[in-house]
Amino acid sequence: MLHPAVPNPFNPNTTLRIDLAREGVVSLDIVDARGRRVRSLMRAGRVAAGEHRVVWDGRDDRGQRVASGVYEARLHADGSIWTRRLTLLK
Repeated sequence: MLHPAVPNPFNPNTTLRIDLAREGVVSLDIVDARGRRVRSLMRAGRVAAGEHRVVWDGRDDRGQRVASGVYEARLHADGSIWTRRLTLLK
């Protein structure tokens, strides 16, 4: 499960909390309004069961700050996809 980001709206950081019922292959990406990946926070890899926290600092994969706007966090885990909207305000 992917919980709502805190804080949201945010500037400059927000925290995403993930609860996994069992170990599995997990990826967590930030995508823009057009569905393009902006940042990969967790690459597809094995992750232990339990609670995990991931901080997004409002930067893309190249380390550049992204523009203000609405983004989406997408968690792929155990064959399911969870999404949450994030709003970056500058």
